[in-house]
Amino acid sequence: MLVVLNGIGIWIVHSRALLPLVLLAAIGVSFFVEQLIPYNPDWNRPHQDVARDWTHLGVNECANVASVAALPLFAALTPWSGAWPSQWPLVFQLGISIVVLDFGVTLTHWASHRVPLLWRFHAVHHSVKRFYGLNGLMKHPIHQALELTVGVAPLVAVGLPTDVASLLALATAIQLLLQHSNADYATGAFGYFLALNRAHRFHHLKWPGIGDCNFGLFTNVWDLLLGTWSFDANRSFTSDDLGIGKEPDYPTRYCDQLKAPFRSRASS
Repeated sequence: MLVVLNGIGIWIVHSRALLPLVLLAAIGVSFFVEQLIPYNPDWNRPHQDVARDWTHLGVNECANVASVAALPLFAALTPWSGAWPSQWPLVFQLGISIVVLDFGVTLTHWASHRVPLLWRFHAVHHSVKRFYGLNGLMKHPIHQALELTVGVAPLVAVGLPTDVASLLALATAIQLLLQHSNADYATGAFGYFLALNRAHRFHHLKWPGIGDCNFGLFTNVWDLLLGTWSFDANRSFTSDDLGIGKEPDYPTRYCDQLKAPFRSRASS
């Protein structure tokens, strides 16, 4: 998925209308492999969350498309818009954008576990009771907007091209599917560098302090530098380990989750 589907995206990026088809293919592959080699078979069964999760996916991905479409306007407002290395091969431009986004989103994610106001919006993502692909795309739109702003603003300031932004959005969606996948796939040494599902399960442990680890979006580099890396190859996970320990009755319906940050202070 990382190599082939992103490669297809790079190949067809000038026909941006086709990129959503690559995302749908990624979701389809994710679901298929989860059925083929599940980590926890119970997580492949609905937990009264299917409509909610697809709604999160639809709303957040539409917001991403709108953000990409607005790039020319943002570029016109920045004085450094010509600084982007547009003459470089597209794959290297995408690599630069991934490094910058990874840094910005990881720091925002880290802060969201320490700043109560941010946690109230981020808690939506941690309310899940099963760990599967669509979890990665399940975010409160305000928190997603914050992560996107922090991660992408430096890129926009130097003139991030629309084609690269479209590929970055696709790469992020694919990464989130892999990071939250219920597939029991092996990564070998890559698992210590790439922020994939075996390590990210530790981030979704429901107890305060214990789950405050492994914040990386694409890589574990920033967690190693922040001292927030945690991993135990012998640890197993069930639904009893997931969610928000101090809020076992966190809202599960989509509209209720949108309102939750404004109604009460979620525990961090």
